[in-house]
Amino acid sequence: MTATLRDRLAELFAWVDPGPGSSHLVSDVSAWWRDPQVLAGLGPALVTPFRTDRPTVVVAPAVTGLMLGPLAATALGVGFVPAHKPGDGRLPAGPLTWAQSPPDFRGRQVDLAVRDDRLGAHDRVLMVDDWVATGAQVRAVRDLCAARGAHWVGVAAVVVDLPEPVAAELGVRGLLTPADLP
Repeated sequence: MTATLRDRLAELFAWVDPGPGSSHLVSDVSAWWRDPQVLAGLGPALVTPFRTDRPTVVVAPAVTGLMLGPLAATALGVGFVPAHKPGDGRLPAGPLTWAQSPPDFRGRQVDLAVRDDRLGAHDRVLMVDDWVATGAQVRAVRDLCAARGAHWVGVAAVVVDLPEPVAAELGVRGLLTPADLP
């Protein structure tokens, strides 16, 4: 990743207070999507550490992953498969394979699904997401890949906030850590 992209990602990032009743600040990465240089650079930067692993498909969870996933897939010249969440109103027709995450940083378990005909034993999967804090959704996507017989390559994330042993176990590599952000 170029120093310019790193600096721009940090510059465009913000923490926001969602208001009364919230116990924590929420990351706001929406300015990343407005900046054409960030959009042009994110896909190639995310996939660079994984090129030699020869992914054949990128899988990313809704919602932010639906933006990042196609950027990474395009940079690799491969296809994209969304991992759907039942609450997002976008479940596709046809048979689905489901997995549930362990509890995330808020204690929630997230259900994720992929279409059965979009992922199979011939695939080498790179997962992409904006932020990996606990690895909970990563574990669910990895379980989906295993259930479909696909080979797990790893995870490319913009921000990684995991202990090193967990990142190594899951194959997570990132562009930034929380220490890089304002």
